[in-house]
Amino acid sequence: MGSLPISVQSPSDYSFPKNRLKTTQNEPSKDPLVLVACGSFSPVTTLHLQMFEMASEFIKSTTQFEIMGGYLSPVSDAYNKQGLASAVHRLRMCDLAVNEKSDSWLMVDPWEALQPKYTLTAEVLDHFGHEINDNLGGAMKPDGSRVPVKIMMLAGADLIETMSLPRIWSHEDLQCILGDYGAFVVSRKGTDIEEALKSLKKWKENIYVFEPPSMNDTSSTKVRAYVKKRQSIGNLTPDPVIGYIEEHGLYQKDEISPKMADEG
Repeated sequence: MGSLPISVQSPSDYSFPKNRLKTTQNEPSKDPLVLVACGSFSPVTTLHLQMFEMASEFIKSTTQFEIMGGYLSPVSDAYNKQGLASAVHRLRMCDLAVNEKSDSWLMVDPWEALQPKYTLTAEVLDHFGHEINDNLGGAMKPDGSRVPVKIMMLAGADLIETMSLPRIWSHEDLQCILGDYGAFVVSRKGTDIEEALKSLKKWKENIYVFEPPSMNDTSSTKVRAYVKKRQSIGNLTPDPVIGYIEEHGLYQKDEISPKMADEG
Protein backbone atom coordinates (compact mmCIF):
# COMPACT_ATOMS: atom_id res chain seq x y z
CA MET A 1 0.00 0.00 0.00
CA GLY A 2 2.88 2.37 0.65
CA SER A 3 3.21 5.26 3.04
CA LEU A 4 0.34 7.67 3.52
CA PRO A 5 0.83 10.94 1.60
CA ILE A 6 -1.56 12.91 3.84
CA SER A 7 0.70 14.60 6.36
CA VAL A 8 0.08 18.32 5.90
CA GLN A 9 -1.45 20.22 8.79
CA SER A 10 -1.45 23.78 7.44
CA PRO A 11 -2.19 25.46 4.07
CA SER A 12 1.49 26.37 3.70
CA ASP A 13 2.37 22.64 3.46
CA TYR A 14 -0.22 21.96 0.77
CA SER A 15 0.41 20.57 -2.69
CA PHE A 16 -2.29 19.23 -4.99
CA PRO A 17 -2.40 15.39 -5.01
CA LYS A 18 -2.00 14.01 -8.51
CA ASN A 19 -0.30 10.63 -8.01
CA ARG A 20 -3.29 8.77 -9.48
CA LEU A 21 -4.56 11.45 -11.85
CA LYS A 22 -4.43 10.36 -15.48
CA THR A 23 -2.89 13.09 -17.62
CA THR A 24 -3.27 11.46 -21.06
CA GLN A 25 -6.55 10.17 -22.44
CA ASN A 26 -6.97 6.59 -23.61
CA GLU A 27 -10.21 7.43 -25.42
CA PRO A 28 -9.65 10.71 -27.30
CA SER A 29 -13.23 10.80 -28.63
CA LYS A 30 -14.54 11.24 -25.09
CA ASP A 31 -14.43 14.19 -22.72
CA PRO A 32 -11.99 13.86 -19.80
CA LEU A 33 -13.68 13.93 -16.40
CA VAL A 34 -12.71 14.20 -12.72
CA LEU A 35 -15.23 13.36 -10.00
CA VAL A 36 -15.21 15.23 -6.68
CA ALA A 37 -17.13 14.15 -3.56
CA CYS A 38 -17.41 16.74 -0.78
CA GLY A 39 -18.50 15.84 2.74
CA SER A 40 -17.63 15.34 6.38
CA PHE A 41 -16.31 11.76 5.96
CA SER A 42 -16.46 11.26 9.73
CA PRO A 43 -15.64 8.52 9.09
CA VAL A 44 -15.42 7.57 5.42
CA THR A 45 -17.63 4.54 4.74
CA THR A 46 -17.76 1.70 2.26
CA LEU A 47 -20.74 3.46 0.65
CA HIS A 48 -18.64 6.56 -0.07
CA LEU A 49 -16.20 4.37 -1.99
CA GLN A 50 -18.93 2.36 -3.68
CA MET A 51 -20.50 5.57 -4.96
CA PHE A 52 -17.37 6.19 -7.03
CA GLU A 53 -17.38 2.66 -8.39
CA MET A 54 -21.09 2.82 -9.25
CA ALA A 55 -20.55 6.19 -10.92
CA SER A 56 -17.64 4.74 -12.89
CA GLU A 57 -19.76 1.91 -14.27
CA PHE A 58 -22.58 4.31 -15.17
CA ILE A 59 -20.20 6.75 -16.86
CA LYS A 60 -18.50 4.05 -18.93
CA SER A 61 -21.77 2.52 -20.11
CA THR A 62 -23.95 5.60 -20.55
CA THR A 63 -21.94 8.78 -21.15
CA GLN A 64 -19.25 10.23 -23.39
CA PHE A 65 -16.86 10.91 -20.52
CA GLU A 66 -13.54 9.26 -19.71
CA ILE A 67 -12.68 9.27 -16.01
CA MET A 68 -9.24 10.69 -15.28
CA GLY A 69 -9.47 10.52 -11.49
CA GLY A 70 -11.64 10.91 -8.42
CA TYR A 71 -11.22 12.91 -5.22
CA LEU A 72 -12.60 12.96 -1.68
CA SER A 73 -12.61 16.49 -0.26
CA PRO A 74 -13.35 16.49 3.50
CA VAL A 75 -14.75 19.65 5.10
CA SER A 76 -12.64 21.69 7.51
CA ASP A 77 -13.03 21.73 11.27
CA ALA A 78 -14.77 25.10 10.87
CA TYR A 79 -17.89 23.12 9.93
CA ASN A 80 -18.27 22.40 13.68
CA LYS A 81 -20.71 19.55 13.19
CA GLN A 82 -21.67 17.25 16.04
CA GLY A 83 -19.66 14.04 15.82
CA LEU A 84 -17.04 15.57 13.51
CA ALA A 85 -13.58 14.15 14.20
CA SER A 86 -10.68 16.53 13.63
CA ALA A 87 -9.60 17.07 10.04
CA VAL A 88 -6.27 15.39 10.74
CA HIS A 89 -8.06 12.15 11.65
CA ARG A 90 -10.60 12.37 8.83
CA LEU A 91 -7.90 12.97 6.22
CA ARG A 92 -5.90 10.00 7.45
CA MET A 93 -8.94 7.73 7.49
CA CYS A 94 -9.89 8.77 3.95
CA ASP A 95 -6.34 8.14 2.82
CA LEU A 96 -6.30 4.69 4.43
CA ALA A 97 -9.58 3.91 2.65
CA VAL A 98 -8.48 4.93 -0.85
CA ASN A 99 -5.08 3.26 -0.45
CA GLU A 100 -6.58 -0.08 0.60
CA LYS A 101 -6.59 -1.13 -3.06
CA SER A 102 -3.43 -0.64 -5.10
CA ASP A 103 -5.41 -0.18 -8.31
CA SER A 104 -7.64 2.57 -6.89
CA TRP A 105 -8.08 5.72 -8.97
CA LEU A 106 -9.21 7.72 -5.95
CA MET A 107 -7.26 10.40 -4.09
CA VAL A 108 -7.80 12.61 -1.04
CA ASP A 109 -7.37 16.35 -1.43
CA PRO A 110 -6.66 18.07 1.93
CA TRP A 111 -7.12 21.62 0.60
CA GLU A 112 -10.69 22.13 1.84
CA ALA A 113 -9.96 20.48 5.19
CA LEU A 114 -7.03 22.85 5.76
CA GLN A 115 -9.03 26.03 5.32
CA PRO A 116 -9.57 28.12 8.48
CA LYS A 117 -13.15 28.88 7.46
CA TYR A 118 -15.98 26.81 6.02
CA THR A 119 -15.60 26.63 2.23
CA LEU A 120 -18.58 26.68 -0.12
CA THR A 121 -18.93 23.72 -2.49
CA ALA A 122 -18.72 26.10 -5.45
CA GLU A 123 -15.33 27.32 -4.20
CA VAL A 124 -14.11 23.75 -3.78
CA LEU A 125 -15.00 22.91 -7.39
CA ASP A 126 -13.32 26.13 -8.53
CA HIS A 127 -10.22 24.98 -6.67
CA PHE A 128 -10.17 21.68 -8.58
CA GLY A 129 -10.73 23.47 -11.88
CA HIS A 130 -7.82 25.80 -11.15
CA GLU A 131 -5.43 23.03 -10.09
CA ILE A 132 -6.26 20.60 -12.88
CA ASN A 133 -6.90 22.90 -15.83
CA ASP A 134 -4.94 26.07 -15.05
CA ASN A 135 -1.93 24.65 -13.21
CA LEU A 136 -1.66 21.20 -14.80
CA GLY A 137 -2.93 22.17 -18.25
CA GLY A 138 -5.89 19.81 -18.39
CA ALA A 139 -5.62 16.47 -20.21
CA MET A 140 -3.52 15.48 -23.19
CA LYS A 141 -4.90 13.58 -26.15
CA PRO A 142 -2.78 10.93 -27.90
CA ASP A 143 -1.93 13.45 -30.66
CA GLY A 144 -0.37 15.81 -28.10
CA SER A 145 -3.16 18.38 -28.04
CA ARG A 146 -4.53 19.48 -24.68
CA VAL A 147 -8.16 19.85 -23.60
CA PRO A 148 -9.78 21.04 -20.35
CA VAL A 149 -10.93 18.38 -17.90
CA LYS A 150 -14.58 18.46 -16.89
CA ILE A 151 -14.90 18.74 -13.09
CA MET A 152 -18.14 17.31 -11.69
CA MET A 153 -19.53 16.70 -8.23
CA LEU A 154 -20.48 13.20 -7.07
CA ALA A 155 -23.29 13.29 -4.52
CA GLY A 156 -26.20 11.42 -3.02
CA ALA A 157 -29.77 12.36 -3.89
CA ASP A 158 -30.28 13.80 -0.41
CA LEU A 159 -27.83 16.62 -1.18
CA ILE A 160 -29.50 17.40 -4.50
CA GLU A 161 -32.83 17.41 -2.69
CA THR A 162 -31.59 20.26 -0.45
CA MET A 163 -30.65 22.21 -3.57
CA SER A 164 -34.30 22.27 -4.58
CA LEU A 165 -35.36 23.89 -1.31
CA PRO A 166 -35.67 27.67 -1.02
CA ARG A 167 -33.11 29.79 0.86
CA ILE A 168 -30.60 26.98 1.44
CA TRP A 169 -28.39 27.39 -1.63
CA SER A 170 -27.90 30.71 -3.40
CA HIS A 171 -28.69 30.90 -7.10
CA GLU A 172 -25.09 31.90 -7.76
CA ASP A 173 -23.78 28.78 -6.05
CA LEU A 174 -26.23 26.54 -7.89
CA GLN A 175 -25.25 28.11 -11.20
CA CYS A 176 -21.61 27.41 -10.42
CA ILE A 177 -22.08 23.87 -9.10
CA LEU A 178 -24.71 22.60 -11.55
CA GLY A 179 -24.22 24.99 -14.45
CA ASP A 180 -20.48 25.49 -14.69
CA TYR A 181 -19.56 22.04 -13.41
CA GLY A 182 -22.40 19.52 -13.05
CA ALA A 183 -23.22 16.51 -10.90
CA PHE A 184 -23.53 12.75 -10.90
CA VAL A 185 -26.22 11.79 -8.42
CA VAL A 186 -26.78 8.44 -6.71
CA SER A 187 -30.45 7.79 -5.96
CA ARG A 188 -31.11 7.02 -2.31
CA LYS A 189 -34.00 5.53 -0.42
CA GLY A 190 -36.26 8.15 1.11
CA THR A 191 -35.53 10.90 -1.40
CA ASP A 192 -37.75 12.03 -4.26
CA ILE A 193 -35.12 12.91 -6.83
CA GLU A 194 -37.64 13.51 -9.62
CA GLU A 195 -39.46 16.08 -7.54
CA ALA A 196 -36.19 17.76 -6.58
CA LEU A 197 -35.07 17.98 -10.20
CA LYS A 198 -38.22 19.88 -11.18
CA SER A 199 -36.93 23.05 -9.54
CA LEU A 200 -33.43 22.43 -10.93
CA LYS A 201 -34.56 21.92 -14.54
CA LYS A 202 -32.46 24.87 -15.70
CA TRP A 203 -29.43 22.64 -15.21
CA LYS A 204 -30.98 19.25 -16.03
CA GLU A 205 -28.60 18.64 -18.95
CA ASN A 206 -25.71 18.77 -16.50
CA ILE A 207 -27.20 16.44 -13.87
CA TYR A 208 -26.81 12.68 -14.31
CA VAL A 209 -28.87 10.45 -12.01
CA PHE A 210 -28.18 6.74 -11.70
CA GLU A 211 -29.66 3.93 -9.64
CA PRO A 212 -27.42 1.77 -7.42
CA PRO A 213 -27.67 -1.98 -8.08
CA SER A 214 -28.80 -2.50 -4.48
CA MET A 215 -29.98 -0.22 -1.70
CA ASN A 216 -27.33 0.53 0.92
CA ASP A 217 -28.17 2.54 4.01
CA THR A 218 -24.62 2.73 5.38
CA SER A 219 -23.79 6.16 6.77
CA SER A 220 -21.14 7.85 8.87
CA THR A 221 -23.83 8.50 11.48
CA LYS A 222 -24.51 4.77 11.76
CA VAL A 223 -20.81 3.99 12.07
CA ARG A 224 -20.38 6.52 14.88
CA ALA A 225 -23.45 5.15 16.68
CA TYR A 226 -22.18 1.57 16.43
CA VAL A 227 -18.74 2.55 17.72
CA LYS A 228 -20.27 4.37 20.68
CA LYS A 229 -22.34 1.26 21.54
CA ARG A 230 -19.29 -1.00 21.09
CA GLN A 231 -21.00 -2.77 18.18
CA SER A 232 -19.18 -4.16 15.16
CA ILE A 233 -18.62 -1.82 12.21
CA GLY A 234 -17.26 -4.53 9.94
CA ASN A 235 -18.33 -3.97 6.30
CA LEU A 236 -19.46 -0.41 7.12
CA THR A 237 -16.00 1.07 6.64
CA PRO A 238 -12.74 -0.43 5.32
CA ASP A 239 -10.66 -2.52 7.74
CA PRO A 240 -7.75 -0.03 7.91
CA VAL A 241 -10.23 2.66 8.97
CA ILE A 242 -11.66 0.39 11.66
CA GLY A 243 -8.16 -0.13 13.00
CA TYR A 244 -7.50 3.61 12.97
CA ILE A 245 -10.74 4.36 14.84
CA GLU A 246 -9.83 1.79 17.50
CA GLU A 247 -6.23 2.98 17.77
CA HIS A 248 -7.21 6.61 18.33
CA GLY A 249 -10.37 5.99 20.36
CA LEU A 250 -12.56 7.98 17.97
CA TYR A 251 -16.34 8.37 18.29
CA GLN A 252 -16.46 7.05 21.84
CA LYS A 253 -18.61 10.02 22.81
CA ASP A 254 -20.40 12.91 21.12
CA GLU A 255 -18.15 15.88 20.66
CA ILE A 256 -17.50 18.82 18.39
CA SER A 257 -14.23 18.60 16.57
CA PRO A 258 -11.20 20.43 17.96
CA LYS A 259 -9.31 22.82 15.71
CA MET A 260 -6.39 21.34 13.82
CA ALA A 261 -4.00 23.56 15.76
CA ASP A 262 -4.97 21.61 18.88
CA GLU A 263 -3.72 18.34 17.39
CA GLY A 264 -0.54 17.31 19.17
